[in-house]
Amino acid sequence: MKRLLWTLLGAAVLYLALAPVAIEPRAWKAPRSEGYVGPHRVNDRLSGLELLALGDHQGPEDVVVNYQGFVYTGTKDGSILRLSPDGRSFEEWGHTGGRPLGLTLDFVGRLLVADAVRGLLRVSASGNVRVLASEAEGVPFGFTNNVDVARDGRVYFTDATSKFSVAVVGAPYPTSLLDLMEHGGHGRLLEYDPVRGSVSVLARGIDFANGVAVAHDGASILVNETGAYRVLRVWRDGPDRGRVETVIDNLPGFPDNLSRGHDGRYWIGLMAPRNGLLDRLAPHPAWRKVVQRLPSALRPRARPYGHLIAIDDTGSVVYDLQDPGGTYPMVTGAAESGSHLWVASLQGRHLARLDRARLAVRR
Repeated sequence: MKRLLWTLLGAAVLYLALAPVAIEPRAWKAPRSEGYVGPHRVNDRLSGLELLALGDHQGPEDVVVNYQGFVYTGTKDGSILRLSPDGRSFEEWGHTGGRPLGLTLDFVGRLLVADAVRGLLRVSASGNVRVLASEAEGVPFGFTNNVDVARDGRVYFTDATSKFSVAVVGAPYPTSLLDLMEHGGHGRLLEYDPVRGSVSVLARGIDFANGVAVAHDGASILVNETGAYRVLRVWRDGPDRGRVETVIDNLPGFPDNLSRGHDGRYWIGLMAPRNGLLDRLAPHPAWRKVVQRLPSALRPRARPYGHLIAIDDTGSVVYDLQDPGGTYPMVTGAAESGSHLWVASLQGRHLARLDRARLAVRR
C-alpha cells in the first residue's frame, strides 16, 4: 500500500512538472497592487442595479444605445437583442452565428460587432450580417473583442489574442484565462478602412487587447490592456501614428470594455479584482505551467465583485462604482443614455441599468 502511494505521488509530481500545456509563459513583473484605496476606496454605489430580464439569453457582454433610445446587446447564444427605450421589452433582432462581444453604431446607424468567433461584422437595419474582416497581415483573428468607429468612418477594434482561438477553446472566458496566464503579448489594435475594405495593425504586442474607444477629440484610440491592468493611448494619424503611451495603470482589477461617455469621460468595466497568486507568479513561468496543469477547479478564478469606473482624458478617475457583493456577475462595461447608465455582463442573465441621477454624488 505504501509503495502504491509513493508511486501515485511520484506520478503526480511528474505530471505537474512535465505534462505538456497549451501555454508558454513569459516572465514579467506585475505592478504592486495598491488595492481598494484612494479613488478606488470601497463603496456600494453599483449595488441595487435594476435588472432587465432577457428570457433564456445569457451574457449581455456589451451594450450600445442608438439615437432613438433603443438598446442593443449580444448574448452567449449569438443573438443580437434590441430592447425598447424603456427597457421593458426586447426582440431577437439578429444572430451572428458566433459570440458577439463589443458593439458600436456607425454614423448611419448600422451596428458593428466584434464577434469573438467570426471577426468584425456589420449588421444592417434589417438584421442581415456581413463579415468585414477575419484576419490581418495573414494572421487570423483569435478573439475579436471590442470595436468603435471614428467620425471619418474608420473602424478600430481589438484582437485580444492571435494565439488562442475562441473557436477552438469554445468560449471567451477560458480562452482569456489561457492568454492571461501566458502573458505573451499576442493582442493587436486594428484599423478597418471601409473605403478600401482593408485592415491594418495600428499596435501590437498588447497583453490581451480588450476594450477600445476613439478619444473624444478623435486624435487617438484608448485601448484596455487587460493583462497589464492598464489603459493605453494609441495615436492614429500623422508622424505619431501607432505611438503608444499609458493613460492609467495599476488598476485594482482586470479592465474589460471601454466606451465613450458624456462630458469627456470614458467608462471601464473591471470584470474581476486582481488575483494575488497570479501577480506573485508573474516572474516565474515554470510555476505558471504547474498551475495550468492543475484541474480547472483548483486554478485561480475570477472573484465576484461588481466594479465600474470612469476616467477622463488625463487618466484621472472621475467615478468609481462598486458592488462588493458581486450580485451582478462579471461586469464588463457600460454605456450612457440620457437617463441611464446601462451595465453589461459576461455571464449575467439580465441587462442592468442605473439611474444617472445616482451619479450626482461622485465617488
